[in-house]
Amino acid sequence: MCGILAVLGCVDTSLAKRYRIIELSRRLRHRGPDWSGLHCHGDCYLAHQRLAIMDPASGDQPLFNEDKTIVVTVNGEIYNHEELRLKLKSHKFNTGSDCEVIAHLYEEYGEDFVDMLDGMFSFVLLDTRDKSFIAARDAIGITPLYMGWGLDGSIWFASEMKALSDDCERFISFPPGHIYSSKTGGLRRWYNPPWFSEHIPSTPYDPLVLRDAFEKAVVKRLMTDVPFGVLLSGGLDSSLVAAVASRYLSEAEVARQWGSQLHTFCIGLKGSPDLRAAREVADYLHTYHHEFHFTVQEGIDALEEVIHHIETYDVTTVRASTPMFLMSRKIKSLGVKMVLSGEGSDEIFGGYLYFHKAPNKEEFHQETCRKIKALHLYDCLRANKSTSAWGLEARVPFLDKNFLNVAMAIDPEWKMIRPDLRRIEKWILRNAFDDEKNPYLPKHILYRQKEQFSDGVGYSWIDGLKNHANQHVSDAMLMHASFVYPENTPTTKEAYYYRTIFEKFYPKNAARLTVPGGPSVACSTAKAVEWDASWSKNLDPSGRAALGVHADAYKEENLEKNPAPQISTAPNDLPPKQAVAEAAAMAAV
Repeated sequence: MCGILAVLGCVDTSLAKRYRIIELSRRLRHRGPDWSGLHCHGDCYLAHQRLAIMDPASGDQPLFNEDKTIVVTVNGEIYNHEELRLKLKSHKFNTGSDCEVIAHLYEEYGEDFVDMLDGMFSFVLLDTRDKSFIAARDAIGITPLYMGWGLDGSIWFASEMKALSDDCERFISFPPGHIYSSKTGGLRRWYNPPWFSEHIPSTPYDPLVLRDAFEKAVVKRLMTDVPFGVLLSGGLDSSLVAAVASRYLSEAEVARQWGSQLHTFCIGLKGSPDLRAAREVADYLHTYHHEFHFTVQEGIDALEEVIHHIETYDVTTVRASTPMFLMSRKIKSLGVKMVLSGEGSDEIFGGYLYFHKAPNKEEFHQETCRKIKALHLYDCLRANKSTSAWGLEARVPFLDKNFLNVAMAIDPEWKMIRPDLRRIEKWILRNAFDDEKNPYLPKHILYRQKEQFSDGVGYSWIDGLKNHANQHVSDAMLMHASFVYPENTPTTKEAYYYRTIFEKFYPKNAARLTVPGGPSVACSTAKAVEWDASWSKNLDPSGRAALGVHADAYKEENLEKNPAPQISTAPNDLPPKQAVAEAAAMAAV
């Protein structure tokens, strides 16, 4: 990941202002330690801190068109840049950077080119010919972007809040899938997939189509000129990413540069569930596995730095970000600059355990849509900022635009958790990769139930955080929390403790409002309580709040003895008897 800062329409154009922009841009240097760039044009400044992933030798930013009338500063990766270059044969490219296509696409197609980009990105583009500019963020918000306004009428954009919070009176998290145009003076949505509407999809489930779309999503993210690996927790999502990447490396061109053995990484307290599960998957896939340990005290000692980097006080995000932050430092020390990660799958397929309580497919689908739309405030924010704190880039194949379109078009009846049909959460994903002839993963791993990341690194991690918070937050402090923090009032001592740290770094009201609020409930969603009121009794957002969901029917040992019913993956074969019976049962619902 890189760091971008753009200030447009400044009244002050003095040398002191330039130095101030440079100073603020340095606050993002952790995101891009490889090079710094700044372009000034009148009252507009575009700054960049580069993490060199593609074309390290010549891809420094800001980037330009041929006559340098169009300037762009970008944070992200454009996976289809070679395909886009073919559409721009009349243009001359000066670098091998995947992001240079943005300047030329704008010159060729105007502001409506953004939907042509396949990747993760946030960028600001200045057209010096008429001093107009646009800013845009990728479809889901994988890369962070903030937008602010100065008292002098200037508009600011930055990858992280810390670069603009001191100089802007008001700022917001730039909404995913949107573009801001100075010509119209407002935001508009450029990403409008069918699943955004209230319409309930009806496409039949085809395991081969789903599998193929995911494999392509993983493979395109292996586009790199630097060493890379996979974050492997041993859960379903990261294990599938590792399995697909490992298969591809054995025959891919990239293997000639970095070797055909995939590197995988995992962190946890000694003896934690994730460490055991990840080692088992790594042994099966024959990856070069790196296992990192941390202690509860080491995690607690890092909390202030973590919250400063991730810019949120959300309890679940802080819990999960801390081990990821510590792991990223270790990974970077090995010379690795890019990793693949499994974020997004639980939102797409209803993988969180409270989805067991979904009353019907309509509500199931609507909840998955809501979760995906909020990812930029939670898991995307965590994955990006925890890794970028150490100059490491995280790529997330489950949030690939095409894969999302395929997965979200499937009739949600297929995603429903159905104990009567032996379907656990994310069954359609598990089934898609259940290949008897050429297994991607062992069955017991493929059908292993979800473990929340902050739990999986070691159950004593959360207990340690709570105990630490209890020592620093008194009963009286929590009782009067609504007077101290009237917005997004913390309801637990742990939440109160994180809030005090956040306020120390980001004291403005605009900063605290960039964090999603509301009372903390089981699985961090009020929908769980709506589906089952008993969940309201547990204020802890940990996966352990889902007591009673881990029914005996879903335990691993039973799944090994009675694996989930399979659908034929041969396109021209008749489905097996079990699938026919299953289809009949579904038709009766």
